[in-house]
Amino acid sequence: MKIHYIKEPRCMKCGKPVETMEQEYCQDCAKQKHIFDQGRGLWIQKQPVSRGIYQFKFHNKRYYASVFAEEMMKRYEEWIYRNEIEEIIPIPLYKAKQRKRGFNQALLIAKELSILSGIPVNENAVFRIRNTKPQKILNPMERSRNLKGAFGVKKTWEVKNKVLLIDDIYTTGSTMDRVAKVLKKAGTQKVYFLTISIGQGL
Repeated sequence: MKIHYIKEPRCMKCGKPVETMEQEYCQDCAKQKHIFDQGRGLWIQKQPVSRGIYQFKFHNKRYYASVFAEEMMKRYEEWIYRNEIEEIIPIPLYKAKQRKRGFNQALLIAKELSILSGIPVNENAVFRIRNTKPQKILNPMERSRNLKGAFGVKKTWEVKNKVLLIDDIYTTGSTMDRVAKVLKKAGTQKVYFLTISIGQGL
């Protein structure tokens, strides 16, 4: 089955589809002020995309990472370079969760994207301080509370002005906001993101 990219018009902030060209922001972004600066997702979070992500994360289909990274470059190469990204940072998993899964899916994509773009990836810039509940089972308010104090920035990290976060799914932006907050506190000026898929709101 052919998977189509998200078509315009889209939210100027997170990239979710919007109804008209005159509508600058989706309902989620219109309601809340995000800490990240801008982001994009390749596809809408529905079949067959959701099944592909599930296979990637839970059935050890690690080679999917190169496919996703190639699609990101195909779709967003101009956007990446226009934003003058200095470093690619994957959203970290909690250590116990990563040991159980065997890998961090965001890191695999980030490494492949780094090879294709020539932009360095740093898997040690941001770390997860504590384990959290799966975001998919929580409402927007619970998502934000769930991630409070969940991330930190390594003191040894050489601060970059413009960074690109990589994750598998964007829904409400809680994860991106929490990571953007600690990065900006450390001195980063602009935080962007790319994901495989993007939800349509809750």
